[in-house]
Amino acid sequence: MQSQMGFNTASQSSAIEINKVLRNTYMLLGMTLAFSAVTAGISMAMGLSHVAALVMTLAAFGLLFVVHKKADQASGIYWIFGFTGLMGASLGPMLSMYASMPGGGGLIMQALGGTALIFFGLSAYALTTKKDFSFMGGFLMVGLLVAIVASIANIFMGIPALSLAVSAAIVLIMSGLILFDTSRIIHGGETNYIRATVSLYLNIYNLFVSLLHLLAAFTGNDD
Repeated sequence: MQSQMGFNTASQSSAIEINKVLRNTYMLLGMTLAFSAVTAGISMAMGLSHVAALVMTLAAFGLLFVVHKKADQASGIYWIFGFTGLMGASLGPMLSMYASMPGGGGLIMQALGGTALIFFGLSAYALTTKKDFSFMGGFLMVGLLVAIVASIANIFMGIPALSLAVSAAIVLIMSGLILFDTSRIIHGGETNYIRATVSLYLNIYNLFVSLLHLLAAFTGNDD
């Protein structure tokens, strides 16, 4: 009887901790996405170049290592805002390019809406069903590596069809990763809300960029 009571108490404590991680993750995710939107707007207003965007992206990925290192410390919050701020600002030149096209503003809003719909839909599914999607991890990592290699190769080959195929693959992979990362939080596989936020943020970021590329291609606005 006592062991059963101890088990129930442990289960309740675990559930409370998981809910706390989920709550903190979604709160921080919302704030970092909003901050990224602000820095992207500032970047557009300043008319930054694609070279500046590349430099900020490289700097952001440098900060990513710092974020993971500081994730267990209070200062991790500042580092994650530095990382997401740079990532948002690096989108400025690309967004400016699309915004200057006919119907470009609507295109960006469609990509944002599609990204939000996919994220909330998949997150709700994972939270409602509480299925364990950890089995997808290996497959998604292999798919992501293939997509990265194909993307790098296409820089030199310049094949439009391959570029579209990579974008479509990334949309599917990021959708899978949203399920995978949300499932990890639900089942206690990720207990640090800063690391959880970074994972979901990158999923949303890459999903948005790839959706925007696909929508632009389908409407004839692709560069």
